[in-house]
Amino acid sequence: MLPFFVYGTLRPGEHNHDLFLRGRTRAEEPARMRGMALYDGPGYPYAVEETGGGAVSGELVTARPDSYAELLRTLDELEEYAPGDPANLYERVERAAALGDGTVVRAWVYVAAPSVAAGLRAGGKLIEGGDWRGRRLPPFA
Repeated sequence: MLPFFVYGTLRPGEHNHDLFLRGRTRAEEPARMRGMALYDGPGYPYAVEETGGGAVSGELVTARPDSYAELLRTLDELEEYAPGDPANLYERVERAAALGDGTVVRAWVYVAAPSVAAGLRAGGKLIEGGDWRGRRLPPFA
């Protein structure tokens, strides 16, 4: 039962956190995942695996054991991920996340599927610093 590394709308304080994670987690800790770049999407970000890339900021979310299977299914549905489906926008992969004290933990993370990642690398909007919360938002009209 791996924890989940979340970096966008599932982070505490973001709209999907309350909808999908509240009451199902045992722990939520700030973490970073290296070898990733972060790109802005249509209301949510994409982490893209990059060799020698930077790092993405987020939280390491540990599910309550009695909620784990349901949470895994729910997050797969939210991210429109199905194992082996070429139409996936995201792929769920196991990667290392570093906690603030330097402890490294293996975790699930949803990264941009290969075709999506290629498009983002070619013309996507990179989020400098790898923190979706720190991105510059357009001013209100």
